[in-house]
Amino acid sequence: MKMNRELMAFAPLALASLGVQAAEAPRDTVRLQEVVVTAPLKTDPELIPLNVTNISKAEIEKSTESSLLPVLVNKVPGLFVTERGFAGYGVSGGSAGTVNIRGVGQGNKVLFMIDGQPQWAGVFGHSLADTYVANGVEKVEVVKGPSSLLYGSNAMGGSVNIVTQSQKTDGLTGRARAMFGSFSTQKFALSSGYKKGRFSATLSGQLDRSNGYQKGSEFWLANEFAQLKYAISRNWSVAGMVDMTQSHANNPGTTQSPLENMWTDIFRGAGGVYLKNMYEKFDGGVQGFINWGTHEVDDGNAPGATPKDYLFHSTDYNMGFTAYESFYLWDANTLSAGIDFQHWGGHIWNTDKADEAIRSSESKHHVNEIAGYVMMQQGFFNDILNVNGGVRLQHGSVYGNVWVPQAGLIIKPGYSSQIKMSFSKGFRAPNIRELYLYPPANPDLKPEYMLNYEVSYRQHLLDNRLMLGAAIFYIDGRNMIQTTMVEGRPRNINTGKFHNKGFELEAGYSILRNLQASASWSYLHTDSDNLYSPKNKLNAELTYSPGDFSFTVEEMSIWGMKYGNPDGSSMNYSLLNLRAAYTFDRTVPVTIFVKVDNITNKHYEIIYGCPMPGTTLMGGVEFKF
Repeated sequence: MKMNRELMAFAPLALASLGVQAAEAPRDTVRLQEVVVTAPLKTDPELIPLNVTNISKAEIEKSTESSLLPVLVNKVPGLFVTERGFAGYGVSGGSAGTVNIRGVGQGNKVLFMIDGQPQWAGVFGHSLADTYVANGVEKVEVVKGPSSLLYGSNAMGGSVNIVTQSQKTDGLTGRARAMFGSFSTQKFALSSGYKKGRFSATLSGQLDRSNGYQKGSEFWLANEFAQLKYAISRNWSVAGMVDMTQSHANNPGTTQSPLENMWTDIFRGAGGVYLKNMYEKFDGGVQGFINWGTHEVDDGNAPGATPKDYLFHSTDYNMGFTAYESFYLWDANTLSAGIDFQHWGGHIWNTDKADEAIRSSESKHHVNEIAGYVMMQQGFFNDILNVNGGVRLQHGSVYGNVWVPQAGLIIKPGYSSQIKMSFSKGFRAPNIRELYLYPPANPDLKPEYMLNYEVSYRQHLLDNRLMLGAAIFYIDGRNMIQTTMVEGRPRNINTGKFHNKGFELEAGYSILRNLQASASWSYLHTDSDNLYSPKNKLNAELTYSPGDFSFTVEEMSIWGMKYGNPDGSSMNYSLLNLRAAYTFDRTVPVTIFVKVDNITNKHYEIIYGCPMPGTTLMGGVEFKF
């Protein structure tokens, strides 16, 4: 297809308030007249034959959530996130925030990115759920299915790219929000942007704190983000960003094994710079990034027992660069190629609480990875048929070479319909913990991988007022890393496998100008004992917006989810939430809002032994300028 060389105005997605994605998304470009410099993307997600869900800024703001993960659970069929309480996810023992897509996710098999930069801890390999805040986010792109062709390891089950907000108009704009509610919870957020000519800047900050609904579950988090962008010319632009999060979380343990004095302190930082080019026949860029963190953990003690006399410490890093370019060689053709390099690792140790001297368990390790990939898409019959294929070769200093193929078709029978068919491979490299730390460690581990087969269909009807979507998938997982007994000792080996299959249905309908409804149902069948992967997940939403008022009712039902109960039983529950808001239409818009979660006071657990709170109430005010 012939690509538009200028940035299209960021038009609202069809039925955006319903979570309905448009059939065509604007490409990532620069238009000098408006001097809009956008975040770097290796390719337009709509060019790949996988199932993609876009969550807009309007949907994120309407949710009134301070964390992005609850928004993803409500908006993305087949995606589920573990929770252990009212606020915060934590790290180390008792933590939550595991993201599963179609039953794949535990062990960091879903890659999180901020503006295309990978975000995960270099030692333990997991993502840091508390760092994914909703403040200052333009949109979120979720790819369901392997994204390893473009992003390599950890994108085995899918990818989540958080695209940060950019200032699009000259002058100063901003938004401030304050929220208060159950369990002495307080949440404050501020974001602002400034633009003059070719230069633009954005700045955001967030502070959350809560006493928690259980004794010993206090939590606080602070996040700061800054970004500078400059359009050097019509063809070149440059930008840099820094994102930092500080958090303290207390963990009261489980109902069966309560704890005292268990807490974690974390600091996470991310930084990056990129240089982009855009010409008639090619565009791309180069991006350098670093993600690092420090963590301090007190493992706590049983009630009445002697507190531990040591603290656990870790530092980690994940840095590298990517260079990529897309070429438009002839009509309806796109050829993309790139090179990626990553260097990741870290350091762990214990110290005495009394003198902070290094005590035991000190270890330092790192891994290098380098990869190259190429992907081509060719359109036929006036873009009715698009054929897509690509391959990646990645080399790891520990595990050797991994080939990653992907192929698929995108068929557009009509302007408002689309069919995608794909085969893709995803993989996850073993992390430092699995390779080198603690008794099960095995430095000879190979990557886990899965093969994904998928067909999806999306149809818009009634002048885009009605959207219908469906997807069916089959996943063949192999080489899963599991701890088994070898010669009487625990050892990590590549022995596990799984088969997941299922389907997803979506619908969105703009009933009236101010009345919209949406619903989705995802079904998963697996032959493994996957935790936190619901067999059935139903989401429904109804929004009514008369005048300056807005009312939203959300429903989520979960059936057949293994949640860690030793007897192997599953958890079933349904939640009903309400959102209401009123906007004073003045020069400086002011919105007051309230949200009530779990209206029916349902008692349930997502992680065994960690009861979730009943009905909770939050209210607040927001100013825009």
